[in-house]
Amino acid sequence: MKLRKYFALTRAGIIESLHFKLGMFVMVIGNLLYLILVYFLWRSIYASAGGGSVNGMTFTDTLIYLVLATALFNFMEMYTVWEIGRNIQSGKIVLDLLKPMSYRRYLFWSYSGGFVTQFFATFLPTFIAVTVLTHGAVPLGINLLWFALSVVLAVMINYSIDFIVGTICLFTESIWGINIMKQVIVLLLSGATIPLAFFPDSLRKIVDCLPFQSIYNAPLTILLQADPTPAEVLPTVAVQLLWAVGLTVVSSLFWKCSLRQITVNGG
Repeated sequence: MKLRKYFALTRAGIIESLHFKLGMFVMVIGNLLYLILVYFLWRSIYASAGGGSVNGMTFTDTLIYLVLATALFNFMEMYTVWEIGRNIQSGKIVLDLLKPMSYRRYLFWSYSGGFVTQFFATFLPTFIAVTVLTHGAVPLGINLLWFALSVVLAVMINYSIDFIVGTICLFTESIWGINIMKQVIVLLLSGATIPLAFFPDSLRKIVDCLPFQSIYNAPLTILLQADPTPAEVLPTVAVQLLWAVGLTVVSSLFWKCSLRQITVNGG
């Protein structure tokens, strides 16, 4: 019975996503322009380095990583922070809190339909194109199953971080600056804009202790491994699981404590 109401929210999210076709088209064009920029930027970097491999990654490796990271970002991004901020500022948050479902759960499943549409509209076509154009540079095997599990955990981590940042809006009533700072930090330290292999060793050790690398770097590292053994993958997945559980607990407790500070403008 519970799953039925969750799937109802997923279905509604799919219908809503498909309704705004122009927005999806603009996003695809924007991503294409971004990938063209990434291509020429990294081609210049490798040309200045004399070609070959840099920090253990060839130009093809780096390009595949960044293209798939962009597709994964489009698939996983939920814009939760903006939604929470708008709901608090408009007063809609009061109606959401009256629903017979926890707000954290309701918000997640409301956006889950977007995962389905973005998977088929952006990630899957990008993955197929990369696999075909690189003549099988992306391995297809057991790594895909591990990758799917890793992405599920990454979504949980990403959502919890967004929910924590969104909750801050209960105190500030404005989230724009904080969310922009959050996006920059997550995209940089997760490996979505620059592969973590290019980070200095000292900075890489710090990044490895943070949850951000579990969002994009961990799934992509697993995906690009050919026939990884459980011993190779389980440490990465275990770290992701710890962050997923820990941040879920922290975000839920922070939300419950912060509700005492709620003030609503409008209605």
